[in-house]
Amino acid sequence: MPHFIIDCSEELLQKQSAEKIMKTVYETANSSGLFLPEDIKVRIRPFHYFYGSFSPKEFIHVFANIMEGRTAEQKNTLSKNVVTQLNKLFPELAIVSMNIRDFEKKGYFNKNMIP
Repeated sequence: MPHFIIDCSEELLQKQSAEKIMKTVYETANSSGLFLPEDIKVRIRPFHYFYGSFSPKEFIHVFANIMEGRTAEQKNTLSKNVVTQLNKLFPELAIVSMNIRDFEKKGYFNKNMIP
C-alpha cells in the first residue's frame, strides 16, 4: 500500500520508457512524505486499443489506491504533484490526469496479516 496504477496509450512508451514513467510517479509519491518508501507500488498498463473521444490519441492517467486517513488537501497536493511531474515528461500531451481512491481499513487484508 499504496498502489499507483498508470494507464497510458502504448505510443507513450516510444517517447519515454516505462521505467522512467514509473520512477517519476514513485519519486513524486515518495517525496510527498505520506508513505513509507518500501510501501509504494507502481505499475503501468499501456493500452494498444481504446475507444472513445480521445483526441489526440495519447493519454496518461494515474489511479492511486491509498489507505484511508489522508486529508483532501494532502490528496489534492499529491495528485497535483504527480500530474505536474508527468507533464514535464510529456509537455505536448493533452490528457495527463490522476485520481485517488481510498481503501477502507475494514475489509482490507493481505497475507502479512495472517496470524
